[in-house]
Amino acid sequence: MLTQITNLLLQVFVSIVAGACLVRCYLQWLAFNLGSGPSRSIGAYILPLTNWIVLPLRKVIPSVGRFDVASCLAAFLVILAKSFVLAFLLGDTLALLPHVLFALFDLLDLAISGLIGLVFASVILSWISQGSQIQYLVALLIEPLLNPIRRVMPNMGALDLSPLALLLGLQVLQIVINHLR
Repeated sequence: MLTQITNLLLQVFVSIVAGACLVRCYLQWLAFNLGSGPSRSIGAYILPLTNWIVLPLRKVIPSVGRFDVASCLAAFLVILAKSFVLAFLLGDTLALLPHVLFALFDLLDLAISGLIGLVFASVILSWISQGSQIQYLVALLIEPLLNPIRRVMPNMGALDLSPLALLLGLQVLQIVINHLR
């Protein structure tokens, strides 16, 4: 019972912190300035959640072009630490390679789950909250993923099926990753 409670608390903490690190990495990839503009509101949440781990890593590991290596590595390290803590509590082996591989799969799964959530948020907000600032921000985040699909899919007029195609692709990718795990 204590292990299940610890697992739940660790999973929530890790999902929030690692997810925030991944969002920070994605926002840098999209060249968002977290201190101004429409992304300022999300930056007010992301930066305090991630600065404690990203900034020390950034001193050692610089970004590569638009890819924020420090934020991605921070997400990976938080997930890896969770894996080691749970293994220690369960008395499992602490061998490095299996934990690194499982942490990598967990990182990919978390990123895909976040993108799936972003697709759902985009679709729901397009129905109920057109023109709001949050809908504008979500559209800025999801459009780079939908535009390549829209170029390939036929135009259906007012009905945009590109979010459905993206959602199906992400779910297939998640199934493949879970199968490899």
